[in-house]
Amino acid sequence: MSFVTFLEYMAVIVSAIYGLLLATRTGLDFVGAFAVAFAAAFGGGTLRDLFLDRTPLFWIGNPHYSMTVLGICILSVFFVKHLPRIKPLLIYPDAVGVALFTIVGTAISLEYQDSWFIAAILGTITGTFGSVLADIICNEVPDLFKASPLCATCSFAGAWLYICGNQFGIDETLLLTLSVTFIVIFRLCAVWRNWCFKPLR
Repeated sequence: MSFVTFLEYMAVIVSAIYGLLLATRTGLDFVGAFAVAFAAAFGGGTLRDLFLDRTPLFWIGNPHYSMTVLGICILSVFFVKHLPRIKPLLIYPDAVGVALFTIVGTAISLEYQDSWFIAAILGTITGTFGSVLADIICNEVPDLFKASPLCATCSFAGAWLYICGNQFGIDETLLLTLSVTFIVIFRLCAVWRNWCFKPLR
């Protein structure tokens, strides 16, 4: 297993946990929770693969990904009473999932085409669109589209950090780790310091 594939698998796990916590906050049943976890884990990567005409879709080519999401949802049944205590921690799996998927998406996009800007865009879509779908399923306006703490901006900046480091020949494992860490810290600081764009008037 390559380091990129490992990061992708970790991204699936963390994003599924984020979707699961979001679903329990909304009061969905098991089927609803699975749908939200599935959307959060696979939404962004699926859109990236469709844009790149990459087949099979990453979660179809790795069937253990969807089985893992189902397993996480099943295990959550035994911990559902404790989930209210975990809900304030929702930002942490969100930040980590966004970071992991962004950098993995950027790396994959660079393999399929040469445009740095498109790679950064597709990396950002990979990192953020899963949570957008999860919010929509939960009948909420996605945080990404509101005057809320920066998310896509953190993702986009981290994608460019990876692209620039890649061009300078920095060790791949080190670069992946640094880029993911940068996005996580940037996203958490945005939440803690309430960095956001003002709404258009």
